[in-house]
Amino acid sequence: MATIFIAATPIGNLEDISKRTLRILSEVDLILCEDTRVTKKLLNYYGIKTPTVSYHQHSRLDKVNYILSLLKKGKNLALVSDSGTPGISDPGNKLVKMVADSLGDKAKIVSVPGPSAVTAAASISGFPMDKLLFLGFPPTKRKRRKFFDEVLKSKYPVILYESPYRILRTLNELKIKTENSPKPEIVICRELTKKFETVYRGNIEKVIQDVKNDKIKGEFVIIVNNYG
Repeated sequence: MATIFIAATPIGNLEDISKRTLRILSEVDLILCEDTRVTKKLLNYYGIKTPTVSYHQHSRLDKVNYILSLLKKGKNLALVSDSGTPGISDPGNKLVKMVADSLGDKAKIVSVPGPSAVTAAASISGFPMDKLLFLGFPPTKRKRRKFFDEVLKSKYPVILYESPYRILRTLNELKIKTENSPKPEIVICRELTKKFETVYRGNIEKVIQDVKNDKIKGEFVIIVNNYG
């Protein structure tokens, strides 16, 4: 039976990959990549020669049909994102559902777990993480007010992703919304697992100042704890 492996890859440090993932990436017939150029760097680092093809949020239906046809022919595939675990705030979950709905028990869907920015940040936050709310990236335009209302009303720590281009905008919107209410504790992780990994901790005003004083680079993970 054909198998599609949902394989986690490093979020920065290329050494953060399991032996199992390396074996699977070298054994499958094809690797589906969010960006083939990014994945090729990882494959070249480990000397893996498996061919790649792009699959991302803008992929058309004919690309999905091509992937389904390969599985019907008995080909084994691996799905990877640029970093971390596919399906977590990326389009991987759509493909998994298409495979499950279209092929049923004619193809296996197998998780190959590993790095995730969500769990990496949660593990060093110091906040109680027996329950948490992950909301991914905030909306860029509409519904931002409603989004941040949900963040600040949560009984559990909330984990967000944000880009370097919008990090200060997002933090300032959170600050404005907490001007007349209890101030949440904030932990922000930047460049996780990389050489210049930085963790900012404190109240919203302190964290904003720390980010302003630093060189804003790389993706951010924000954790908001309303009930310290």
